[in-house]
Amino acid sequence: MRRGRPLLALLAALPLAGAAAPPAPPPMARPALWRVADADTTIYLFGTFHALPPGYAWEDATLRQAFGKADRLVIETIVGDPRAMGALLFRLGTPASPPPPLLERVPPGRRAELEALIKRSGLPMKMLDGLETWAAAFLLVQPMMADLGVTGAEGVEETLKAEFAANRRPVGELETVEQQLGYIDGLDEADQRAFLESFIEQTADMRAEFAAMLAAWARGDERAIADTFDKELKESPGLREALLVRRNAVWADTIKARLDDTPGTILVAVGAGHLAGPDSVQEMLARHGVEVTRVQ
Repeated sequence: MRRGRPLLALLAALPLAGAAAPPAPPPMARPALWRVADADTTIYLFGTFHALPPGYAWEDATLRQAFGKADRLVIETIVGDPRAMGALLFRLGTPASPPPPLLERVPPGRRAELEALIKRSGLPMKMLDGLETWAAAFLLVQPMMADLGVTGAEGVEETLKAEFAANRRPVGELETVEQQLGYIDGLDEADQRAFLESFIEQTADMRAEFAAMLAAWARGDERAIADTFDKELKESPGLREALLVRRNAVWADTIKARLDDTPGTILVAVGAGHLAGPDSVQEMLARHGVEVTRVQ
């Protein structure tokens, strides 16, 4: 069973030896954009890619026009002081009793790969052994992103935050960092181990799948994004529930409330996987009787 896919879902929603050339953006990138509105409120829904290759051009005229109209930006979560986030991760991720060594939490055939990844990360094995599985996995994200040639600093959210800050427009969040980590912390051990295994996928496959997902996002291919997420998370229903379904339902409630109570124009930017498929934010808004129109 392949477990390498949930990591890619994170990059569209949260390495591989030897650096490959990052995928080039298409000549005319057109990521998808949706709109909901009533008499005094307009909300744009934009699906993001959390980590991108440096210099990846994705903003077109339609997006720039919509972004320019927005009075405020709302993203999934605002990550503040990295030290505070690290302290929170260790607080949530330290179990009451010592867990088994991290290498023993993956099948024997994957232990050498995990050990190699840990060595490349530079993180002490003893520290990782003392954490819950999900928390240890989170600490291994950075070296894998580096091996894929992507960085959160180049992600869509960071670009948007900078643009809104430059015009002194406020930036808000749909959930706190603690809430976001809490969804993963609540996974049962089997799903946490599937999450960890997702980080030791075959290099060539991971890169090819990442490039395909990024290309689908750039061309606004909602169906391809939904199909990719279905394939990535079908073996881990607990992960799907935690990463997508539960959060999408809460976000749809929040967006409906803002539509009813907050006049003006708002840009809501969340991972593209949250805006595709049968459990998307748009589908959940439709259950509230809210009509969602695709703009691009």
